[in-house]
Parts: sequence; C-alpha cells; structure tokens
Amino acid sequence: MREVSRADVVLSGYGPVGQAFVEHLARQGDGLARRHGVRVGVGAVRASSAQCRLREGEPVPPRSEWSPPAPLEETLDQTAARVFVQAIPSSPPLRRHAAEEALVALRRGVHVVTATKSHLLSHWRDLDEAARAAGSMIRISGATGAALPAGDLAGTSLRGLGCTTIRACPNGTATFVLDRLAEGDSLGEAVREARRRGTAEADPSSDLSGEDAATKVRLLSALAWGWDPASVQVRAEPVGEGTSRAALDAVSRARRLRAVASASLDEPHLVRVRLEETEPGDPLYALAGPEKAVVFGCPEAGDVIVSGGRSSPLGAALALVKDTIEVTAPRTGFL
Repeated sequence: MREVSRADVVLSGYGPVGQAFVEHLARQGDGLARRHGVRVGVGAVRASSAQCRLREGEPVPPRSEWSPPAPLEETLDQTAARVFVQAIPSSPPLRRHAAEEALVALRRGVHVVTATKSHLLSHWRDLDEAARAAGSMIRISGATGAALPAGDLAGTSLRGLGCTTIRACPNGTATFVLDRLAEGDSLGEAVREARRRGTAEADPSSDLSGEDAATKVRLLSALAWGWDPASVQVRAEPVGEGTSRAALDAVSRARRLRAVASASLDEPHLVRVRLEETEPGDPLYALAGPEKAVVFGCPEAGDVIVSGGRSSPLGAALALVKDTIEVTAPRTGFL
C-alpha cells in the first residue's frame, strides 16, 4: 500500500475559487491521497480582514466566527503549512499585498501555488529569486488557464523541444462571445448569455479588451523563455461593438473569428492580441463555447497543442489542487 504523507496548506482568499478549492478537497481528499500519496489539508483560511484556523476534517465556519488576521508568518508556523495557496482577485489594488505574502511564504521555505495573476506580472523576478534562495517552488497553473495545463507544458514539458512561438486563445469568455456574435447576437446579448452561463464575470472588460489573454501569454512566455513579464509590451485588438460584422463575415467564408494572443522569439518581449479569421484544421478554429487552447510552435518537434479546460471557479480550484499535489507528492518511480 502506498504510504501517505500530509501536506497542510494556508489558503488566502475565500471567494468562489477558494471555496471550490476547500470543497473539492473535502469531497475528494481520500481519493487524492490514495492516488497521489499525499493528503492535502487546509490548516487556515485568510481573507482581507479575518482568518480561521481549521482542525483536520473540520469545515470552514461562518465568517462571523472568524478571528482578526494574524501575521502570515505566525499562521504559517502554527499550521506547519507546506504550501501557501493564493486565490485572491487579480486586481491592481491587491498586487502589492499578494506579492508581499507570497514572498513571506517563499522565504520561509513554503511553496506557493497561485491563481492570482497581478503580482506575477510585476514581481516575477523577486518571487523567483526568493524561491531559489530558500529552495521553495512556485506553481501558477491557475493563473495561466485554470484547468488547462498550459503552464505545465510551458514550464517543464517543452524543455529541449525548441519552442519558438506561442499562439493561444486562453480566454474562454472572448471565444464564447465571438461565437455568439457569429450567430447573430449583439455584443450585449452575447455578454449577458456568457454571464448567465457563468463563463463571464460581472465586469468582462479585461476579457474583451484582450488584457486577460495577453496576461496569460506573458506568463507562458516567462515560463517557456525566461522573459520577465514586467518588461513585455502588449498590443491588443479588443472585441467591441464593431466586431459583429467581422464575426459574421468570417462565418460566410466558413471561418471563425478568434481573439488570438501570440508571442515569438523573433519579437522578444512583445505579446500581440489580434482578431483573426481561423480556418478548419486550425486548433483555435475547433474551439467551442468557452473552451481554450494553446499552440506551442516547435519547428523540429512539431506543434504541441493543449485545449479544453473548464473556465469556472471549479476549473481554477482544480488547478490549485493539481499544483498543490505536484509540489508535495512523493516523486519516485514513474511518478
């Protein structure tokens, strides 16, 4: 029988993604332990103004029963956490807070698993240096495509394959809206339907402007080629009121309009997001609804393609679970 070790985590952020993370571990913890040799437990949950400590198997109590937040160092020590999981919003006001907490954890030898993007864009070098100095790891699958394992490919699986380009539709909302426009919906109708299905957030501006897609490709480029995301320029074409005609025109030519984010070693530190007509046979053409895809161009090995991945709080939570297991599970034999 496989020996099972324990890995306690401290979770920062208890919105939809954080809640899905805790709930999934509660439901699937036994099975994950049997399959992967590590039992992940949540030792504490932190929010902006409160936190709660948890005993093994104990559910998260109502917010009214939480305590004022202790310093993160104290919480990490008291829980003996091996992993610090970040599920706070990727907003500019929280960027410094997210960076400071991640640095605290890394410098104490605690691994960081994050779905938060903002501090990765601005503090990549600082985070990398702190992790290397303390022998800790950072995993960012939740920030590069939720359940889509594009970050794993970019960071490890493409080593030695000579990847020179990245071409992606990493934002499910944009793909969904473009397909609805191609069916005759107005932009407002398409966005409302995306919200109704849980694909789009209340404010989809970063999805439709190309900002979110560019962010994900900036991070994938950093993993694949060592680019500092803070130095990467972005040129983005948005999905707007005038895009409906372009989407309908593409359909009339048996094509599909896609918001394609791309980067290339031939244009260092530049990410473009363009509305492109894609043809049958193109992996980006084949996407349906809120699906995502990334094509890593490897001239000698051939294109490496990953597609699918749920665009939802659960999808992001599953990426956090996957990364947590990856940094804590025993690694011997075929594992």
